[in-house]
Amino acid sequence: MAEMETQTQTQSNAAMKRALLLLNILLLSIGNCGGPLVMRLYFLHGGKRVWLSSWLQTAAWPVIIIPITIAYLHRRRGSTAQPSSSPTKFFLMKPPLFIASAVVGILTGFDDYLYAYGLARLPVSTSSLVIASQLAFTAGFAFLLVKQKFTSFSVNAVFLLTMGASVLALHTNNDRPNGESNKEYVLGFLMTLAAAALYGFILPLVELTYKKGKQEISYALVMEYQMVMCLFATLFCTVGMLVNNDFKVIGREAREFELGEGRYYVLAVGSALIWQCFFLGAVGVIFCASSLLSGIMISVLLPVTEVLAVIFYHEKFQAEKGVSLVLSLWGFISYFYGEIKQNKKKKKKMKQTPETEMPQVDSNPC
Repeated sequence: MAEMETQTQTQSNAAMKRALLLLNILLLSIGNCGGPLVMRLYFLHGGKRVWLSSWLQTAAWPVIIIPITIAYLHRRRGSTAQPSSSPTKFFLMKPPLFIASAVVGILTGFDDYLYAYGLARLPVSTSSLVIASQLAFTAGFAFLLVKQKFTSFSVNAVFLLTMGASVLALHTNNDRPNGESNKEYVLGFLMTLAAAALYGFILPLVELTYKKGKQEISYALVMEYQMVMCLFATLFCTVGMLVNNDFKVIGREAREFELGEGRYYVLAVGSALIWQCFFLGAVGVIFCASSLLSGIMISVLLPVTEVLAVIFYHEKFQAEKGVSLVLSLWGFISYFYGEIKQNKKKKKKMKQTPETEMPQVDSNPC
């Protein structure tokens, strides 16, 4: 009887983790595709404040308080059924994890600035494909920080996705926006590449803090981590805005915005909410799977962003972008084909395992 209950609980935890993984992939997709498009729209119609664009990427962090409150009420309702249980805490995060998320937040704020600077000078389709090089950095840092295990398929995927981004560096002059100097374009390219490298370090760092946080990680705690991380990223960008006097010129820039003052503020709020989906999705995928999968999903979504940029902003689609797109899709297929094969092997081993050797209950369900 006990063995059946153990197996049922294990299957339930696995199903919940799969559902959460799909939810976070959806959030990541919304943010990864919508965020760059909305930010580029700001720059295309008269927006010039890089620090403001950086600030908007994490400024919607208070929204996370809503799901955190719902999770708290759910825990509290469960604890009332057990009178002997300890009082339910609203925040689960302990000091070591708080400090870690604050440090990651400051790094994220700097990364936001690098990315916004690059997107201000590059077309969305080019910027998105340059960001694909982030996967190579993610893979390298994941191997060093969290001892990520690689298969031949995952190595092939990383190589193809990275090569897809590298192809863009061969011919960039024809893609330069009108009126922009070669120096500005190259600087934007380099800043975007630096943003990719830094975020490639941040993703495994998040996974490492989950493992070294000295407390059990639940999805409620992941949301708290996301909130603290975005809070400190926003504080970092707020300092940049103060130094650059961005707060003083927002009103004037809104009045001069080509789409109208009202749409300027709608665009700002929408951008903040969409980017919040991206960050929650990224850290959520790390929790349910790994930093490598989070990096791969970001790279896999690039073709969608690229196509949307060509459709909405009429950006050029040169031969090298087509080659980059094919390599990215090839890498995507390679990774998930490898994952399917690995899962089949695991299931085969489980069937061959004697019934007396029951799998252990996951003590860390989502």
